[in-house]
Amino acid sequence: MDSFEINKIIAAVILVVVLVVGIDKLSTFIFHVDKPETPGYTIEVEQVASTTTAEEKVDIVSLLAMGDIAHGEKQFKKCKACHSIKQGGGNKIGPKLWNVMFRPAGSITDYNYSKALSSYSKEWNWEEMNGFLIKPAKWIPNNKMGFAGLKSEKDRASVILYLNQNSDNPKPLP
Repeated sequence: MDSFEINKIIAAVILVVVLVVGIDKLSTFIFHVDKPETPGYTIEVEQVASTTTAEEKVDIVSLLAMGDIAHGEKQFKKCKACHSIKQGGGNKIGPKLWNVMFRPAGSITDYNYSKALSSYSKEWNWEEMNGFLIKPAKWIPNNKMGFAGLKSEKDRASVILYLNQNSDNPKPLP
């Protein structure tokens, strides 16, 4: 191979490099786009106020009308791992729940309640039980019940009716 052919090969490689770099620079110049200060898109979200809060007064009559004792018994299966509902049943991880409705919170003497629940000086009425079942940790902060809560109004109403039914003297509905 003579020097003339080597020069042609080197010139071809240099030409290719110059063309690639040149086309890149030329396309950047032609199709120039200003980059935004912050990457991504801004999505405008309309703030909507929550329709229910724990502090709002719940229409307990309407809520309990949604409930069904048979459905409450099915939903109570979530509670059976920690609570007994039988008359004369003992405490488990959580206290026994026979006669729980309309008794003072933290009142079973043979169960070791958390300080938060022991000092909670309210009675388990319709509204208290509903609020507690929504999210126990939020309703009574620092209690030791690890249950996440029942979001469905029908489920809560049904469990409340089932708890009321499992009593020596079930209270009439409001």
